[in-house]
Amino acid sequence: MKKRLLPKYRDVELMGAVAAMVMPNDVARYAYRKGLYVLAQSGNTVLIRNDGKFSPKIW
Repeated sequence: MKKRLLPKYRDVELMGAVAAMVMPNDVARYAYRKGLYVLAQSGNTVLIRNDGKFSPKIW
């Protein structure tokens, strides 16, 4: 994939994430399957909901 927006970063690998205070499980599963990190609130902290088998999509 060619990166057109910021050409000086064309050789940088990008990974995506979605974050929410309240995230339904089906939304989290969808994002996980698309290769995105899933961040969700848990009390006063934020948890990464991806497990050890997760492989992020690289752009």
